[in-house]
Amino acid sequence: MTDAALRARKVEALTEEEAQQELAALATEIARHDELYHRKDAPEISDADYDALVRRNRTIEARFPALIREDSPSRRVGAEVAEGFAKLRHGMPMLSLDNAFGAEDFLGFTASIRRFLRLDGEQALQFVAEPKIDGLSVNLTYEDGAFVRGATRGDGTEGEDVTRNLLTLQDLPRRLDGPAPARIEIRGEVFCEKADFLAFRAAQVRAAEEREARRARGEKVGPAITIPVNPRNFAAGSLRQLDPEITAQRPLKLFAYAMGEASEPVAETHDAWLDRLRGWGFQVNPLSELLADEAAATAFQARITEQRAALSYDIDGVVYKLNRLDWQRRLGFVGRAPRWAIAWKFPAEQATTKLLDIEIQVGRTGALTPRAVMEPVGVGGVMVTHASLHNEDEIARKDVRIGDTVILQRAGDVIPQILGVVPEKRPKDAQPFVFPDVCPACGSHAVRPAGEVVRRCTGGLTCPAQTVERLIHFTRRNAMDIEGLGVENIQKLFDEGLVKSPADIFRLARHVETMRGWEGWGARAGKDAKKIANLLAAIEARRRVPLDRFIFALGIRRIGEANAKLLARHYHSFAEWRAKMLAATVIGSEAREELGSIQGIGPAIATELAEFFAEPHNLAALDDLAREVTAEDVEIAAAADSPFAGRTLVFTGTLETMSRDEAEAQAERLGAKVTKSVSKKTDFVIVGADAGSKATKAAELGVRTLTEAEWREMAGQA
Repeated sequence: MTDAALRARKVEALTEEEAQQELAALATEIARHDELYHRKDAPEISDADYDALVRRNRTIEARFPALIREDSPSRRVGAEVAEGFAKLRHGMPMLSLDNAFGAEDFLGFTASIRRFLRLDGEQALQFVAEPKIDGLSVNLTYEDGAFVRGATRGDGTEGEDVTRNLLTLQDLPRRLDGPAPARIEIRGEVFCEKADFLAFRAAQVRAAEEREARRARGEKVGPAITIPVNPRNFAAGSLRQLDPEITAQRPLKLFAYAMGEASEPVAETHDAWLDRLRGWGFQVNPLSELLADEAAATAFQARITEQRAALSYDIDGVVYKLNRLDWQRRLGFVGRAPRWAIAWKFPAEQATTKLLDIEIQVGRTGALTPRAVMEPVGVGGVMVTHASLHNEDEIARKDVRIGDTVILQRAGDVIPQILGVVPEKRPKDAQPFVFPDVCPACGSHAVRPAGEVVRRCTGGLTCPAQTVERLIHFTRRNAMDIEGLGVENIQKLFDEGLVKSPADIFRLARHVETMRGWEGWGARAGKDAKKIANLLAAIEARRRVPLDRFIFALGIRRIGEANAKLLARHYHSFAEWRAKMLAATVIGSEAREELGSIQGIGPAIATELAEFFAEPHNLAALDDLAREVTAEDVEIAAAADSPFAGRTLVFTGTLETMSRDEAEAQAERLGAKVTKSVSKKTDFVIVGADAGSKATKAAELGVRTLTEAEWREMAGQA
């Protein structure tokens, strides 16, 4: 059955074989969209469509838990850390939010909270609703009540040090007004109001016109003048100026809304936290409101939707946060997002334009992705010229042809997506698009594996597009994060033959004289002369990296940031991981069973890892890189006296006092490894009511079992 046909069926009607096929297709498709969004900054499907893919994946996994795979949800956040800024590590990660696009999505979100916390339908869930400002997120650190530093979100773990720039904002309290913890992180959003943006943009347009007139008269002119596109980009660019004096001239504002790391508790509810922020002197969005229960969210969303156009600032939705902070702590996070908050986005804007061409791009895994080239059209204040057509099935389903007038949408006012065509405007000579069966980059055959929607180049590392894409992935912000190695520079180094593998990057110091001869790389004094030195310094700064970043940077298919962290946490060291992955290439081996049983990995991802390590050229490239870079061991982030630190746990049966999800999350916070199957490597099996084969196998292997009460006592929850 085709993937499109499977997608059209209800999850309840899928067989196990069909579910496995669709999960494989979904994993591939979602991973590709993650790649486009987080590496290329060029997302090509709507938030709604992306969320629908993730939601269907989760629904199938819920029905077929044995097939669960964790490579489908997006696990990445943030923006690139700009060259020229120092980096600051957040005390607590700044993660992103899952999205809802309607009342049904929101009800699903609240239902998941009830399941996790084991709440009945009679107990009301209070939420705080906050309009979602379209700006730049920042993390503000106060010590003994004084502002000491501030950073952008960055990759969620560390961001750009913009302390001096933030000090130019009038809305930023230099000192908290009243008693405060010894140390606290306060999160907020820097933004620009519409009127201020339009006034600044008009001035820039006038200046650009005057510059062009002087240039036409033959007069000497300065550098080109940038015209800001929208308030969000303007605010982000203004705060990230290397010269704080420029930031000081920009009309920026700040709303505070969240708390990061704190040395002591400051509130029991989110509503009380917002009051605390106001008391300290922060501006808090005046439209924020405490909702008596989840049913009130629909009315609030409708009211804000009506008010949106009249607001003085841009918003792209409403954030709903569970009010009780103790429940927030119990719920914790899953992947990139909290379980206790969600962003309910507004409907997307639409426009029509002409499809001029369909290009085929080749990604690092060899995936051939069709991209629409369109006549420029304004949607939501931004000129759009490209949009994804996803895959050949999608092109056929929508019957998109070159020359068609297409309906374009930017969901969440960000992501371009082609919804369909306008049939009555189709040219008479328009022909159906024929998807290529050869790679446009290297000419190798492009094949479509069974059960997948993506056609892939078979050229492997001999395909220049794949090699360059892998190198770009390797240097990206959430991988090795090497400043100065953007797309153009990687392509240049590859074309000149200096960088063909990741390890070559760390040997670039041998080629300084060659690079100095390139235009823009040191041929003249000043900025160019510093380019090579800065690049080599950035490379040297990445000689030591955390193990999870090292694994993610390798670009192994289906190994995103989340799975890389799972692997790093499970194996602790590069040597152990490498040895176990080699052993796992043998089907049926103990190492293969261990790999597949890691909570969140599963058999499909285990197969991808085994296939990677089974290729001699991959192993050679890995070992070559390991000679240049040290992957740091993972420290177990748990209390030293935790009886579960470093231990392997399996939960089975129904727990009475908490949900399975909460118990597993708690175990991981105590430093345990949670797996799905019992083996002789398992240390404890926690047995709930109606336990089945796992309890039996534990008895056969002599693995210690714990009752729920014993588990809670050892975990300090009795």
